Amino acid sequence: MVIVAGHLNVDPHHRESYLAGCVGVVEQARHAPGCLDFTITADLVDAGRINVFERWESQETLEAFRGSGPSDEQGAAMLTASVAEYDVADVRSLT
Repeated sequence: MVIVAGHLNVDPHHRESYLAGCVGVVEQARHAPGCLDFTITADLVDAGRINVFERWESQETLEAFRGSGPSDEQGAAMLTASVAEYDVADVRSLT
């Protein structure tokens, strides 16, 4: 399993429009083979922060979906980004 997690920072005045532009990506990801979870959300405390969380069955399914990454418009709107991939060796359910 692969987890992609982190956050992006955008101008707080443009965060809602940035997130609106991500709706299609979230919908596509959630229907992609190997996607276990995918979300891009507004942070509850920081007005310019967008949290990213993805969970994939494998590196191969992630790469098949990922393609070239964010659009040029989305990339230009990001002031900073701190997102990383994590290879998960074991999982314990908490529920």
